[in-house]
Amino acid sequence: MQEKYVEQQDGGYWIRGTRVSLDSIVHAFKRGAAPETIRRSFPLLSLEEIYGAITFYLQHESEINAFLQRSEAEFDAQAEVRQQLKDSQPELYERIAHARQENEPTR
Repeated sequence: MQEKYVEQQDGGYWIRGTRVSLDSIVHAFKRGAAPETIRRSFPLLSLEEIYGAITFYLQHESEINAFLQRSEAEFDAQAEVRQQLKDSQPELYERIAHARQENEPTR
């Protein structure tokens, strides 16, 4: 019945009805965080939803772990492409960094 807590959409897994990714819960759980601790990081979620998400992960552990590995590999590949672009067009990235600094709100 944990399927009611997790949905798959847009190429990822999400806590149903929220913008919280299952990845976020799983990474915290794998670091040893208790569900109550995870809830402090995601106050939008109920403890029941967090337990449901963890149960879903444990029931589909190999599938979710494979998904997480693919996601990390894609992120690493994108980081490499970004770095190559930055190295090939340093002037553009310098202008972008300058524009970001100018548009940063003052504190």
